[in-house]
Amino acid sequence: MDIGPGLPAPQATHAVAQAIDPQAKVVYADNDPLVLVYARALLTSSREGVCEYVEADLRDPETIVTQAAGTLDFSQPVAVMLVAILHFLTDADDPQGIVASLAGALAPGSFVAISHLTADFAPEAVTAAVAAYNALVPAGITARGHAQVTALFGGLPLVAPGIVPVSEWRPAHAPVHGVSADLYAGLATTPGNRTIT
Repeated sequence: MDIGPGLPAPQATHAVAQAIDPQAKVVYADNDPLVLVYARALLTSSREGVCEYVEADLRDPETIVTQAAGTLDFSQPVAVMLVAILHFLTDADDPQGIVASLAGALAPGSFVAISHLTADFAPEAVTAAVAAYNALVPAGITARGHAQVTALFGGLPLVAPGIVPVSEWRPAHAPVHGVSADLYAGLATTPGNRTIT
């Protein structure tokens, strides 16, 4: 389940997943009607797999899970991708609570992946860019530090190497040379019993 994917691009989540397992089921969730129009027109699934789209806001995780349950079996492990989306939520939106709500709907052995903007690596440049963006866009953006990004996982067990700069997350599997980004990335698992609400 890829939440807030933005406009379709090459190597979209379902294309990568279905290249590994043609029967993979992927649900995209976004609240931008234009994104959904493009997604429905441009993204197609493998014959054996499924690729669906739901119109829902990240601030309403229960609706996302309910709509996605038409495609995904939440009694089985599911991966939730929150890639470069949580920094569009303010602290008042309770991003940690949203992640907890999504994780609570997942079976043991599921995964939650997060990447998030930070000013930790280039404080002046990122702070200036965030201020310029927020002056133009009413919803704004929030850069968070390492401790704040770690807190978004709410104590879920992290997969090694933990919360690190995105270019340092498993570089042996996807080498990135000479590229830096002001993003942290992390992956956590859901242990124990599933929360039933």
